Amino acid sequence: MYALVEIKGKQFKAEKGGFLKVDLFGDVKGSSLEFGNVLLLSDDSGVRVGSPYVQGVTVKTVVEDHRRDKKIIGFKYKKRKNYRRSWGHRQWYTLLKVEDIAGA
Repeated sequence: MYALVEIKGKQFKAEKGGFLKVDLFGDVKGSSLEFGNVLLLSDDSGVRVGSPYVQGVTVKTVVEDHRRDKKIIGFKYKKRKNYRRSWGHRQWYTLLKVEDIAGA
């Protein structure tokens, strides 16, 4: 069984016992979060598609950790002008563990 859930304007595939890598939440480790924006639910009885959301279905998660993603390297260059600039960025994200898909 899995569900497509919308979190902070992005869509994620949530399966029970799986992990979601979402944009940073300010919640502390171990706190529980519940999302009711379920767009699609697939289980043994079939597939239910919401318009826009499936009624009565929520995804229950627990905050596992706050981490930083791998480094992204950017580089600017102008030929024959002696212009070179490089920069790097590491984005913070929150790791959520899916505990249950309630109402399925």
